[in-house]
Amino acid sequence: MKQLMMIGFGAMASEVYTHLPHDLELKWVVVPESSIADVQAKLSDSVHVISDVNQCVGTPDYVIEVAGQAAVKEHAKKVLEKGWTIGLISVGTLADSEFLAELKETAQQHEAHLHLLAGAIAGIDGIAAAKEGGLDKVVYKGCKSPNSWRGSYAEQLVNLDEVTEATVFYRGTAREAALKFPANANVAATIALAGMGMDETTVELTVDPSISKNKHTIVAEGRFGQMTIELMGVPLASNPKTSTLAALSVIRACRNSVGTIQI
Repeated sequence: MKQLMMIGFGAMASEVYTHLPHDLELKWVVVPESSIADVQAKLSDSVHVISDVNQCVGTPDYVIEVAGQAAVKEHAKKVLEKGWTIGLISVGTLADSEFLAELKETAQQHEAHLHLLAGAIAGIDGIAAAKEGGLDKVVYKGCKSPNSWRGSYAEQLVNLDEVTEATVFYRGTAREAALKFPANANVAATIALAGMGMDETTVELTVDPSISKNKHTIVAEGRFGQMTIELMGVPLASNPKTSTLAALSVIRACRNSVGTIQI
């Protein structure tokens, strides 16, 4: 039986925990000190709830992060320093180029591995494969309802109360988008890191009062040809701000960590 460490235990983590492969046991959960008692009450005594990776007694076969960017900054380097493999769902953290370089160097020094999970978007395998032959253009288009953009930088660029039709309010690089729109950061950053890079990938954001789901579109061109990938994302029932597909991508990563055949 292989053992798993999970960083974070919110709505996404609960979904992942419910669907873990039968041959992968959750053994450690890392959460803030103030949350330990509440999280421990939701889990069996065989799961050790801790506040720091360095408190772990033992060696997990796989570590997954499902806690957000602050947790990545706090814990990811410590995991890599131990030579462990970690899968990140909060890929937007890596828009910080200095932090990305620091993690890469740490992983190389300790023969550790950093897995960037696909999250809320499809087609990352195709983008990564196309990169090997050369990419000429990659554009990510994100489209949400006015309510979904409230509380974000979008409010400074467009009047969400007066929008009557689909309106593009932002065009820029994936790096800039990841920093200005944290809720879209993971998708934009993952596409960029799989393909042309943070500063060469274009992001286009749209508000559309006629839709209720989050629409993701990737357009890519290169030596391979052309591709357009479109996805209408449904939020997780237990947390409307979390993508169901993102949670499922973490479950897939867990399954691959124990599987003899990986797709």
